[in-house]
Amino acid sequence: MSEKSISCSRCDACCCRLEVMLISDTGVPTYLVETTQWGGQVMARLDDDWCAALDRNTMLCSIYEKRPQICRDFEMGSFECVTERMATHQY
Repeated sequence: MSEKSISCSRCDACCCRLEVMLISDTGVPTYLVETTQWGGQVMARLDDDWCAALDRNTMLCSIYEKRPQICRDFEMGSFECVTERMATHQY
């Protein structure tokens, strides 16, 4: 698979379906943060199990400039990206 075949614009946002733990103060708006039963903080998810910050019309992050570090580290075409795409059969 070539890097050119990987594009967020042709993705069903599989990375936005992963649980995102918030380890430190990230600047994420509080309405997008949930507390787990163990007291940890995570990005909120909607009933469809996708991240609440994902704009469903554009499939883009609505808080891109304030997104958590883990989201910043999950780069397009990275090992994690490719692994998630393969798991959701996007190739």
